[in-house]
Amino acid sequence: MKRYILIAFCVGICFGIVAQPLPDSVKVLYNKAKTGSEKGEVLTLYLLSIKDGSNFFTVCLGLSNYFKNNNDQAAFDYVQLLVSGNLSAIGDFATALNQSLAILTRFENRNDEYGIVVANIMVSLAYYYSGDKEKSIAFQKKAISRAFLIGNKRVLAASYSNLGSAYSLNGMPDSGLFYVQQAIKYSREINDPVKLAGAFCNLAETYIELKKYDLALSYARESMVYASILDMVSHAWTMNAFAQIFLETNQQDSARYYARLAIDLSAKRGLKDQLQRAYQYLSASYEKTGKTDSAFKYYRLAINTKDSLFNTQKVKQVQAINFQEQMRKQEAEQEKIQMQNKIRTYAMLSGLAIVFIIAFFLYRNNRQKQKANTLLQQQKEKVEITLSELKSTQAQLIQSEKMASLGELTAGIAHEIQNPLNFVNNFSEVSRELIDELKVENGKLKMERDEKLQNEILNDLDSNLEKINHHGKRADAIVKGMLQHSQKSTGQKEPNDINALCDEYLRLAYHGLRAEDKDFNITFKTDFDPSLEKINIIPQDIGRVLLNLYNNAFYAVSQKQKAESKEYEPTVSVSTKKMGNKIFISVKDNGNGIPQNIVDKIFQPFFTTKPTGQGTGLGLSLSYDIIKAHGGEIKVETKEGEGSEFIIKLPHQ
Repeated sequence: MKRYILIAFCVGICFGIVAQPLPDSVKVLYNKAKTGSEKGEVLTLYLLSIKDGSNFFTVCLGLSNYFKNNNDQAAFDYVQLLVSGNLSAIGDFATALNQSLAILTRFENRNDEYGIVVANIMVSLAYYYSGDKEKSIAFQKKAISRAFLIGNKRVLAASYSNLGSAYSLNGMPDSGLFYVQQAIKYSREINDPVKLAGAFCNLAETYIELKKYDLALSYARESMVYASILDMVSHAWTMNAFAQIFLETNQQDSARYYARLAIDLSAKRGLKDQLQRAYQYLSASYEKTGKTDSAFKYYRLAINTKDSLFNTQKVKQVQAINFQEQMRKQEAEQEKIQMQNKIRTYAMLSGLAIVFIIAFFLYRNNRQKQKANTLLQQQKEKVEITLSELKSTQAQLIQSEKMASLGELTAGIAHEIQNPLNFVNNFSEVSRELIDELKVENGKLKMERDEKLQNEILNDLDSNLEKINHHGKRADAIVKGMLQHSQKSTGQKEPNDINALCDEYLRLAYHGLRAEDKDFNITFKTDFDPSLEKINIIPQDIGRVLLNLYNNAFYAVSQKQKAESKEYEPTVSVSTKKMGNKIFISVKDNGNGIPQNIVDKIFQPFFTTKPTGQGTGLGLSLSYDIIKAHGGEIKVETKEGEGSEFIIKLPHQ
């Protein structure tokens, strides 16, 4: 008889090697799956549905051979994981653990998130059957955390239910209660009646452990609603839960009724573990009522069922061992063939590579001997010529730049100083002539003096001297501005509040202008960032920059006010803001703006848009140099007729 069984098993193996042993409906889903994880999920769900069948290992062997021959290592690993789960259930947890851990590593290397979840579950089962409940719970929690990452609520529902049952059966029903409630939540979200039936049944058994039989009875009834419709396994499990509840609450008639229902369902489905459980409840119930004959009868049935259950497991264990041995031999043979092929390939490639390398070196050496000296000499001459040309060009560029800068500076100085000096010279000559006329008039003692003419000459002389004084002071201001422009600041940087500095110099500039022109009135707005911290600056230098920008803005709006109607409202806005490690200061006016053709020139020394005598052209140039010295930037945004905005950007460490 054993011989015939072995022959049938071998025939099953051969059939599995020839074709992919998947039902047509599963093949359709498997072929539609786009990723390895999706295909793995199809395989996993299918194999879980047949894991209690007698042909489980035969189907797995056929699938393993098929995927191995098609070089589909990922699918092969999924099949092996489900085999590991059954190996754990029949007691070979050591093999299952080693195999599941190895597959877990491969899935992690492939970044297959679903495979990692399934592998963690199978490792958890191996530790559970080995008696290491702590590691079992730890790997089940890893599976849950991974399931969260991929958003697989089906896996979360099953894992939470298993974890809750594990806690409850190991004397921690409070923890079990939390996890089973999570399982119910996810089962509802995916609307899976089978998982709801299992979760409610686990919840009922958790409350049995807590000795809260009313709640246990309520959730057992909830489980029966779903189990009776779709799942005979959960239905039988729930009937036993009813029997246990009524047994513990001394309602023996009800306990026996539900135990017999569990026996009928378990017998039809072949659920020997639930059948054994039902016999135990009947035996215990009859024992409590003193009916020892019936109690002994069902006790013997429970023992016989347990023996039968273990016999079935032994058959599966033999199949599993044969399966492992067959797979080991096939893998060893395939590895041997692959190694031989690799050796042949490597030997052939190595020979070709050696021949190619020898030929290449011979050819290269021959060519290099012919051209080496000539090429080196030519390259040397070219490098020397190029270096000489570069040095000459560099010297010329430096000299040209120096001369250009010196010429520009000299021209600017000459132009700016020439204007006031011309005024000084001209008015000096005119004054001398007037003095000569006055002398002539004074010499005419005998003639009647023309007092009116003398007064006019004195008035003109007074006016000329006033202009000489004015332009002399202007020339002095130009020279002082040039000195300020050229000299380096000796101030020390120190922490300063930019907001306070901006506000102080704004009011200083405004009141200074009001002292000169009582009719000058503007609106100025401030928007200071309160989160600004103190930064290291030279406050006198930054204050000089701000004062110059404020004066320019006031001048721009006052000029527009003189030309516009009374509806125009002159406004100057000042704001600060921190962005990243930079601090921005904005000075904005609604004046006439700067023409686009001169925007690029405003930071050049001696360039000014003000009329002659009202500006030296050194303010913005000096401001530019100060901001650069602080490691910052200054730029202008303007639109002709609408106004200008100067933006300062300072670093903040």
